[in-house]
Amino acid sequence: MKLFQTMFQTSLVALALAGSAQAQSLTSFNNQPTTGSGNSATGSWQKLKNQPTFQTDTALLLTDATVMVHEYETPNWWRLTPTSAGSYVNGTWSQVASMAADYCPLYFDSAVLPDGRLLVEGGEYNPCASDETPLGAIYDPIANTWTNVNPPDGWSNIGDSTAVVLPNGQFMLGQNASTLQAVFNASNLTWTSVGFGKADHFAEEGFALLPNGKILTVDTEDGTNSEIYNPSTEQWSFAGDVKTVLGDNGGLPIVDEIGPMIQRPNGTVVAFGATSHNSVYNEKTGTWTPGPDFPNGDAIADGPASILTNGNVLAFTSPFFASPGTFYEFDGSKFNLAPGTASSPTQPSFQGRLLSLPTGQVLYTVSDGATIDVEVYTPKGEVNDSWRPVITSVPGSVTRGNSYKISGTQFNGLSVGATYGDDEQVATNYPIVVILTVNGFFAARTHDHSSMGIATGSKIVSTTFDVPASIPRGPALISVVANGIASYPRLINVK
Repeated sequence: MKLFQTMFQTSLVALALAGSAQAQSLTSFNNQPTTGSGNSATGSWQKLKNQPTFQTDTALLLTDATVMVHEYETPNWWRLTPTSAGSYVNGTWSQVASMAADYCPLYFDSAVLPDGRLLVEGGEYNPCASDETPLGAIYDPIANTWTNVNPPDGWSNIGDSTAVVLPNGQFMLGQNASTLQAVFNASNLTWTSVGFGKADHFAEEGFALLPNGKILTVDTEDGTNSEIYNPSTEQWSFAGDVKTVLGDNGGLPIVDEIGPMIQRPNGTVVAFGATSHNSVYNEKTGTWTPGPDFPNGDAIADGPASILTNGNVLAFTSPFFASPGTFYEFDGSKFNLAPGTASSPTQPSFQGRLLSLPTGQVLYTVSDGATIDVEVYTPKGEVNDSWRPVITSVPGSVTRGNSYKISGTQFNGLSVGATYGDDEQVATNYPIVVILTVNGFFAARTHDHSSMGIATGSKIVSTTFDVPASIPRGPALISVVANGIASYPRLINVK
């Protein structure tokens, strides 16, 4: 958010906007009221002006900065488009193409792929067909069409398997009640089996992408052990004892539930527990350290968390599978009570959904089939300049309707953005290109990213961006945004 303000201020000179109504609107759209109670150091919530007319579910960020939201237990999808001032709060809804009529998943796998398409796989529930469905589909945002995707060979179910996009851009599934794994070939919509040495089943587990390209998980059927996967060797290995009990089945005859895992800018991974306990993994030392417990007996037995631009983690907690839901900001040493949304007091953690937005805010949706409440969280605090993407190469002149390569460092951010676990994946560790003109913001759709890793440091990475055909000609500012943190802008000319 702070860099967007810097862009606004820079634009006053670069684009001669000083004193204009457009400039005033761009510099003031961040003013957001607080709802509920919380700590003065935490952020605030604001309800979308245009609430959806449908029951919400998982939300994912497309590479043109619009948000795709699944309609609860239906084949239908909707798009939230921000205003030209970059406001999702005042954004508008439109319905897009639907998946096949028999594919109505709940608690499914999903990802935005490097080519910009949206992949959806499985579903623990599928009222239009069967539970633990093996169905899948891929969405082309240019053609506005869905194409069915067959499951990996021999897989009769996918259900709520866990998933991740590897640094090389491949989508990887770990089948929920087995040790089977497969990676997706996006060019021909086929699967290849990978992986060996997993100590327990993937059931209820989540994946955490590490800066070294490996994948971390905490076991749910193997005590307090953790494991790490090397995509190069396809081998799982022991990653240490997490030193505290994170899994819990709440006394139910099910595999232990567990909370999400997410990397913070300091390089550590926080693993949240379905108990009140949490643990922190240090990639450099390969060791675990128990973290502070959630206050008030709260936990995350399935539920979302999102990195914030100030480096904190916004976590949605509750008693095991019960309300009330409570938000906290975890700052690395303690949990600070954050305000609640209008609906969070009636929601258990597993019915909440969070998504990192390019504005540095976080989108909240509810997945309970009854409640409509979509809100945006605006954090407080400053962005550390060392976390920003840096543009090293971009054409000085671009033509409307054409595509160009832009290069630099940290285009994928230092974290995957937001996470949940086995029931949802909504990573945003890919570059969003924003062009600011006298007429406001234009998001240039990105695709074919050179990397889907995180915390890539000084490594030069790149993406291709499509200059919108409707963008006005003349001088403009271009910026790369990763997980809500924007690069310092570069001046370009649009022809």
